Amino acid sequence: MAVLQGQGGSGDDASGVGGPGGGPEELSRQLANRHIQLIAIGGAIGTGLFMGSGKTISLAGPSVILVYMIIGFFLFFVMRAMGELLLSNSGYKSFSDFAGDLLGPWAGFFTGWTYWFCWVVTGIADVVAIAGYVSYWWADLPLWIPALVCIAVLLVLNLPTVKAFGETEFWFALIKVIAIGALIVTGLVMVITGFTGDNGSTAALANLWNDGGFFPTGPMGFVAGFQIAVFAFVGIELVGTTAAEAKEPQRTLPRAINSIPVRVLLFYVGALIVICAVTPWREVSADASPFVAMFSLAGLGIAASVVNFVVLTSATSSANSGIYSTSRMVYGLAGDGDAPALFGKLSPRRVPANALRFSCAFLLIGVVLLYAGQSIVEAFTVVTTISSLCFMFVWTMILVSYLVYRKRRPQLHAASTFKLPGGVPMVWAVLAFFVFLVWALTQETDTLQALLVTPIWFAVLGIAYLVVRRSPHHEALRAQHRDKVQAELAALR
Repeated sequence: MAVLQGQGGSGDDASGVGGPGGGPEELSRQLANRHIQLIAIGGAIGTGLFMGSGKTISLAGPSVILVYMIIGFFLFFVMRAMGELLLSNSGYKSFSDFAGDLLGPWAGFFTGWTYWFCWVVTGIADVVAIAGYVSYWWADLPLWIPALVCIAVLLVLNLPTVKAFGETEFWFALIKVIAIGALIVTGLVMVITGFTGDNGSTAALANLWNDGGFFPTGPMGFVAGFQIAVFAFVGIELVGTTAAEAKEPQRTLPRAINSIPVRVLLFYVGALIVICAVTPWREVSADASPFVAMFSLAGLGIAASVVNFVVLTSATSSANSGIYSTSRMVYGLAGDGDAPALFGKLSPRRVPANALRFSCAFLLIGVVLLYAGQSIVEAFTVVTTISSLCFMFVWTMILVSYLVYRKRRPQLHAASTFKLPGGVPMVWAVLAFFVFLVWALTQETDTLQALLVTPIWFAVLGIAYLVVRRSPHHEALRAQHRDKVQAELAALR
């Protein structure tokens, strides 16, 4: 994305939404409020909730409910920091923009490409999950077939106008909302009526504490729950990439961000309380979706098939959002000379088609993973850990950008109508929480392996930046950034 000039003014002269070198090519503002709100909900309800919650329950027991609440609490403040920064300058089109503007061209490069990598890896995880969901109906179908069909569908969904993407994601998200609502209602009925399964287990709220207490696996089991649970929240920042194509970002972004706590309480906490109340935590399979299992337990075979279809659409929705966001990020990087100019061109319908095809091509790695000799859940765990770490890097860049913004542009913070609650102290609290999450990932063998592999990405990215920064364009950007910083600091003296 273009590194904006000036001292955080209106930014209206920024060319960050155009193709390389600016010009008339711009992304089209076709996403209405209902699109933004449902995209935000869809981003918050990812494959990790449907696919990974079984493993988190088996690791942490009922305390997994608290795990999701804690993660949601801290990430809300990341989103508020992102919202204040995006709304401080109308020229910002995503968090890559303000990272480059506040921290320097290197930050825009690392944030943009890492976010692209985040969603490509997440898309791979979704492709792996989709293959697993399809096998629910067609167990003998080769896994590569649904994986390839999924990738082709994603490309077709995103090549038309951005409004077509918005409509698709609107309905995908609505399906997820209805499904989770149905699960909560069904679970509550089972608890109220004292439903008893074939194995003799009775649905009751007491299942939350009557088998080893609320923390049955001890402190380290509770810590282990964070490893998979954090992946359920990746994509929560997706609304920040819609700023360039939202009709009224000043109104829609605050509404979407402020609704995050309600979403977490309803969709995560509500659903997990019901699941743990209906099915004792020891009986929750780590290798299957507890959403499907709960309806199967109730003897609702058809409903279980419907829920499997819902979680299939959820995974497709997540991958769909990822392809959308990565294509926009690569398009912006091309505008800065950080990616080949080919990816900075728009189709006649003002969609970055070349960037879309580029991102979709990388999802084919998911097909390879399915034949790497691992189970679906093992492959999913490794891939999601890498994705979670890279998303934490992006979230950290948002917070570091906020710290610099508060130091160098206090006048913009004072004028903001959407300030981060807790301010700078809360930023440091969230950063400390991220350190805890990284430590938690070292406590299990599978997540530790992924943790050790992830630095390879940053090494590759560092080498690429050493090449890119030699260009006259980047030298000019760095000089402009140094001058801007000096001017801002001088104005504060």
